[in-house]
Amino acid sequence: MKALVVVDVQNDFLPGGALAVPEGDEVIPIINKLMEAFDWIIATQDWHPSGHGSFASAHPGKQPGEVIDLDGLQQILWPDHCVQDSPGAAFSDTLNTNTIIKVFEKGTDPGIDSYSGFFDNGHKKSTGLDGYLKENGIQKIYITGLATDYCVKFTALDAVQLGFDTFLIKDATRAVNLQPEDYDKAVNEMESAGVVILDSTDILN
Repeated sequence: MKALVVVDVQNDFLPGGALAVPEGDEVIPIINKLMEAFDWIIATQDWHPSGHGSFASAHPGKQPGEVIDLDGLQQILWPDHCVQDSPGAAFSDTLNTNTIIKVFEKGTDPGIDSYSGFFDNGHKKSTGLDGYLKENGIQKIYITGLATDYCVKFTALDAVQLGFDTFLIKDATRAVNLQPEDYDKAVNEMESAGVVILDSTDILN
């Protein structure tokens, strides 16, 4: 059994959003097309309470992009984004959400960030995604979404560690690229960990 995992295709990560991923909207038509090839489609959703510890605004004098210690973990500070029930946290209107069977929220604990769709960044709490996939006999997962160098990468790395056959559909992701080479570094890191790198054409053809 296989599943398509759509990571964080939310308004705040799209052009014009609070934490826009360059060209992030370009993944949506590809993901919508890929959905036709899968029976199981699962999404993750960044779902922060206001004042989340990863927000620069929660730390007086700090700016987005600075790195702090947050409860013992290194934390990049971000602009406020994907605040629960805000328009920015909603999935894009152009994403075909009708085919999504289950949504897993992450980043809900104000004291710790959660890039991966499986765990928070300290691996202290599970989102339930691992158990859900295994309960439903899903062994192969194909990862798409935003952003390649953060939430996509950490979701893929955790998937491999948890024993899933893990595939990155490269052209259905885009990167934040705080540094210009971050996309390539993330793809290489995933491939080195055992993630199989594909293009959407490998599936659709």
